[in-house]
Amino acid sequence: MAKILVTGSTGYIGSRLIPALLEAGESLRAMARHPEDLEAESWFEQVEVVSGDVLEREGLAEAFSGTETLYYLIHSMESGRGDFAEKDRQAAENVARVAKDVGVKHIIYMSGLGDSSTGLSKHLQSRQETAEHLVSTDIPVSELRASIIVGSGSTSFEMIRYLTERLPILPMPTWANTKVQPIATDDVITYLLAVRKEVPKGHKIIEIGGPEVMGYKQLMLDYAKARGLKRYPIHLPIFPLSIAAYFVNLLTPIPYAVARPLLEGLKSETIVNHPETAQHFDVQPISYQEGISRALDRTEEGAVGTLWSHSFYEVDPSSLKPDEVQDKEGLLVDTQAQTIRAKPEAVYKAILGIGGDNGWLAYNWLWRLRGQMDTLAGGVGMRRKRRDPERLRVGDVLDFWRVESLKENEHIQLRAEMKLPGQGWLRFDLEDLENGQTKLNQTAYYEPRGLLGYLYWWAVYPFHFLIFPGMIKAIAQRAERVAEPGNTKHVYSS
Repeated sequence: MAKILVTGSTGYIGSRLIPALLEAGESLRAMARHPEDLEAESWFEQVEVVSGDVLEREGLAEAFSGTETLYYLIHSMESGRGDFAEKDRQAAENVARVAKDVGVKHIIYMSGLGDSSTGLSKHLQSRQETAEHLVSTDIPVSELRASIIVGSGSTSFEMIRYLTERLPILPMPTWANTKVQPIATDDVITYLLAVRKEVPKGHKIIEIGGPEVMGYKQLMLDYAKARGLKRYPIHLPIFPLSIAAYFVNLLTPIPYAVARPLLEGLKSETIVNHPETAQHFDVQPISYQEGISRALDRTEEGAVGTLWSHSFYEVDPSSLKPDEVQDKEGLLVDTQAQTIRAKPEAVYKAILGIGGDNGWLAYNWLWRLRGQMDTLAGGVGMRRKRRDPERLRVGDVLDFWRVESLKENEHIQLRAEMKLPGQGWLRFDLEDLENGQTKLNQTAYYEPRGLLGYLYWWAVYPFHFLIFPGMIKAIAQRAERVAEPGNTKHVYSS
């Protein structure tokens, strides 16, 4: 079976497309500049991973060899460095020439909507010109053009999310009513799967979009409605792009170098003008509201623990520095990591015993104080007892937490049930180092709801310097003590 090659496999769309292609039974090759970045992916062992940089033609032939279909999911703007339009041109030309040389028969490219006759921003123009460079060697190209992609990790969606969450009053420039046609991530993936089965005769443009056409103002107000937030738009006839981009840089994780061209693109309508190009694929796109609902869903088992490998900023929790807060995909994250001189079985047992009568290992008085505050606020506090002092199962209560997911000797994930202006999780991930040691990642995730949610996080953050480092050290000490030869005591015995 001829392999399908996915470039941009560490990016937002690529990392979601690969599991879908695997589920469809395809034989895959994934290309990345740094293949080690893919090791945390659940599908890593199911694909052939190769190294390649589209800006360097040398080495691409080996990466492309033996593939008939190539997904081109790369855009230089998101790197935030240099002249992205020139890099896009160079990358597309390299890919087209090497693909022609090795016999690639079909290139599928993810592009952007916009009518070039009305004048496009540099960002959107570069997206469409990239397709022209890809077809320069006469390889058939299917170019899918989309507007805003609605999903957790999509740069445009993240901008809407953060601005709406953090600003009770929403500044609305004149271009806030520019018409767009958002489409959910799931629908984009469905289209990308469908087009692989149809090799066009030349360059085929396929315009895809959701069922609604709206302005950016409505995008933000609908998001606020989905989150139960009261937001008040205020019209600003004069709002220079440079200031707006700085504003986005200040309030969101999106850097100025990415925000500026992204905002410039907001002045151009990005709607489907030729719906017939996509109709025969028989896809029924979901609504914008349903797309938001799916993007905000954290209920899938392990969702908060695996989101890091599915985002526009490409970061893995194991790479985070202790006590360094990350603010990504709507989550604030505080992580601790420690190598423990004990096997995963001993570390897992040490984690199983936390809470209840055993306490929280470090600064237990702070945990009890938080429980008392929750009780006064009408919450569950720490009055609930655990079902078993030594064991946990999904659904068990643990003081003001509930066990959301677990896998023996691999991970435990707790969901907070105290009164919060948001949602919180505490997760423990164990990595067997195969030398009698275990790497433990202890991560606190918090999804703030509105401005109050952010203020709460930073109000309690100083206490994190005490409780979280103390907890992971105590877990390590207990696990190492039990792992000592000849020790038969229970992990929480004195």
